[in-house]
Amino acid sequence: MYLSNIKLWNFRKFGVEGDIDLDKPHLDLNLTKGLNVIIGENDSGKTAIIDAIKLVLKTHSYEYIRVDDKDFYQDANRFRIELKFEDLKPEEAKNFTEWLGWIGTGEEAKPFLKLNYDVKRQTGKITPTDVKAGVDEEGYMLSSETKEYFKATYLKPLRDAENELVAKRNSRLSQILLGDEAFKGKEKDNDLVKIFSGLKEELENYFKGVDNTGQPKATEGKQIKDKIDNYIKSFYSKNNESEFESTSTDIKSILEKLALTLKGEPNPGLGTLNRLFMAAELLHLTKSNWTGLRLGLVEELEAHLHPQAQMQVIEVFQKQTDIQLILTTHSPNLASKLKLENLIICNNGNAFPMGETYTKLGKDDYKFLEKFLDTTKANLFFAKGVILVEGWAEEILLPSIAKAIGISLTEKGVSIVNIGHTGFDHYSKIYLREAEPNMKIPVAVITDSDIREYEKSGDDFVKRDAETIKEKTEAEIKKIADQSEENVKYFAAPNWTLEYSLFKSTSLTTVFQNAAKAFHTKTDWEADFEKALATKLINKTLKKTNIAYHIANAIDEDLSKAVQTITISEDEADTVNYLVKAIKYATGN
Repeated sequence: MYLSNIKLWNFRKFGVEGDIDLDKPHLDLNLTKGLNVIIGENDSGKTAIIDAIKLVLKTHSYEYIRVDDKDFYQDANRFRIELKFEDLKPEEAKNFTEWLGWIGTGEEAKPFLKLNYDVKRQTGKITPTDVKAGVDEEGYMLSSETKEYFKATYLKPLRDAENELVAKRNSRLSQILLGDEAFKGKEKDNDLVKIFSGLKEELENYFKGVDNTGQPKATEGKQIKDKIDNYIKSFYSKNNESEFESTSTDIKSILEKLALTLKGEPNPGLGTLNRLFMAAELLHLTKSNWTGLRLGLVEELEAHLHPQAQMQVIEVFQKQTDIQLILTTHSPNLASKLKLENLIICNNGNAFPMGETYTKLGKDDYKFLEKFLDTTKANLFFAKGVILVEGWAEEILLPSIAKAIGISLTEKGVSIVNIGHTGFDHYSKIYLREAEPNMKIPVAVITDSDIREYEKSGDDFVKRDAETIKEKTEAEIKKIADQSEENVKYFAAPNWTLEYSLFKSTSLTTVFQNAAKAFHTKTDWEADFEKALATKLINKTLKKTNIAYHIANAIDEDLSKAVQTITISEDEADTVNYLVKAIKYATGN
C-alpha cells in the first residue's frame, strides 16, 4: 500500500478564513507510489506537508509529536488532515478489514483506507483527539496495534548523524535494529545474546579471580576487588564483600552498546555519516515480513551532502520500487537530477504535482526536460517569479535594467533562466495545469520577433519596405502574445532582435552604440550604423554577449553616481519597454 492523497483544511499555511467545508480542502495533493520530492521557495509549505503526515501516522523513532497552536491556520479553531491509502495487498488489507472502503464494484473493486485527524480548540485550549479511520466523515477509532502498521520512517532536516550512530542508552541505532526482524521478538533466542552471555560470565570471573571451571586464577581484576573489599569489610562487616556484575544481556541493552561507522574511514565526516545514517534508517522500509506501510519521510535530503553525493543518493531513491519516499529539498542539484513526475512544487498556499496527468507538458516535453533540465535551469523551481530568455545577452542585461527602474530581482526572488534556444514551450508548460487549481508563479517569456529589417541583395544588404516590416512585425508580436496562457505571459521584441531594439531605444541607443564600437573596432560604423548592425546580425558575427556585458556595466556604474545619466524609459514607445514590462510582471510590480 502507499499514501496516495493528502487533504488539509486550515493546517498551517493551507487554509482560508471561515468554517471548514469538507468538499473544499485547502490542499488536495496526490502522491506517487515511489519517489515524491517536494520543492519550492522557503516558507512555501513543504515542511507543513511532512508534519501533517507525521501527526497522523507517527514515526518509528521515539520523538514526541503533538499538536501545537501554530498548527492552526491563523485564528482558526479547527484543522483537519485526511490521508488516503491505496493499492493494498491482501496481506496488508487484512490488518484493516473493519475500516476499509472500496473503489469500483464486483471483482474489479479495490480496497482503500482513509485516516482522518480532526482537531479543535476552544478558548485557546486544544481539545484532545485521536486518529480515526473509515469511509465516512467521522470514522472510527483505531486500535493501538493497528496504528503500529502506519508508522513512518522520518529523517529530520538538521540530523546529527554522528550522535545517532554512537553507542548509548536508547540510541537511535539500537531502536532501528530492534525493529528489524533479525532481533524483533528474539530477546533470548539470538546468537548475539549467547555471545554476550558468555562474555558476561567471563567478565565476572575476571573480578572473582577464577577461570571458567571455577578454579582460582590470579587476575588484575581480583586485586582491585580485594582492595575494595578491605574498605567494605571496614564499612560494613567482615561478612560483606563486593561483587562486580556485567550489564544486562537482554537484546536491547546489547544493541545499545553498538556503534556504526564506515569501514576504512577512521574519522568519517558529516556527509559520510549522514549517508550511513540514512542507510540504517531505511532498514524499516525493507523488512521482509512486514505487512504495514513502507513510507520514508526525509527533510532536506541535501543536509551535509556535497552535490555529487546528493546525485548518488537521489539516483538510488529513484530506483526504489517497493517503498514510498516523500522528500523535501532546497537543492537545484537534486531538482535537476529528478524526473519531473517525481516533483511537487509548493507555491502560494498550494502544492502542484508535475506528473504528465497534471501539467500541459507533452510526453516529448518530459523526455526533453530529462535531458536538458540542468542545475542552472532547475533554479526555476525555487523562484517566486521566472523570466525565460533565449540567450546570454538577455540574462546578463536584465538584472541591470531591473535595478535601473528600481527593482531588485534577487530581493523579489525572481530567477532568470537562459534556455539557450527558442523552445520555450518545453519550460513554460511546467507552469500550466490541465485543471484547477492553477499555478500563480508569474512566468515572463522574453523572445525576439525575428522580422528582419534588412535582407541580402547580391553582395549588399538593403533595407526592406517599412510598411511590410511593420505589418509583419505586428502580426508576429500578436502571434507570440497569443501564446500567453494563465500565469505565463510572452513579451516580444518590437524590432527584430534584442540588439536591434536596443539600437532603436531612446534610452539605451547611445550606450549600445558605444558598446558595439568598443568590440568591433574594425567595423565602419560611421557610414551607416544601422546597416552595419543589420549586416552583423544576418551574418551572425555580432558579439552579443560582450556588448550585453558592456551595457550592463555601464548601467551599474551609472547607478552608483550621485546623478544618473542613463535613464530607462518606461514609455510604451521606447523599444526596450517590452523588457520593462516582463520584469514588472515577473516581480509582481
